[in-house]
Amino acid sequence: LNDSGRWVEDDLRLPDGSLLTLVSAYVHSGEVETPKQVDKYAFLEAMLTRLPELAQNADHVLVVGDLNVGHTELDIKNWKGNVKNSGFLPEERAWMSEYIGEGRAFKDVVRELHPGEPGPYAWWSWRGKAFDNDSGWRIDLQIANNALAKRAVSAQVERAEAYNLRWSDHAPVTVRYE
Repeated sequence: LNDSGRWVEDDLRLPDGSLLTLVSAYVHSGEVETPKQVDKYAFLEAMLTRLPELAQNADHVLVVGDLNVGHTELDIKNWKGNVKNSGFLPEERAWMSEYIGEGRAFKDVVRELHPGEPGPYAWWSWRGKAFDNDSGWRIDLQIANNALAKRAVSAQVERAEAYNLRWSDHAPVTVRYE
């Protein structure tokens, strides 16, 4: 892809003989009206090219990681205050809609398992009381092709019990597949 993120992929043969392509991805956060945002868009565009290729060559595709884009209003506690900020820009959200959702090749697995509810958030700012108030963002995602998404049975965020027990501003997102 390009230098505005990280993309590591590998193919795994599952016990049933099917092929799983697993991707660990990180998209830089960007910054409105700067070269960082231009680079972020270039990375997202490269993902739009790569995802259909993966879907054609593997039985199952799973992309996990910090994509630094909240897709819907349910994905950010304070979405109204962030519509002009990188991570929740209309252009970024439209990019997500290109490949995720109803009638698309990929599903946001956590959203599919938690439809219509805010969060569950997996990132909170270190500033203020964001963690204590659960004023977070859902930007750490598991995106699966439809065949694998159907096998997801549970999803949760492994949120620390208290602010002083956090080891990162992100929390692990765990999904169980059958």
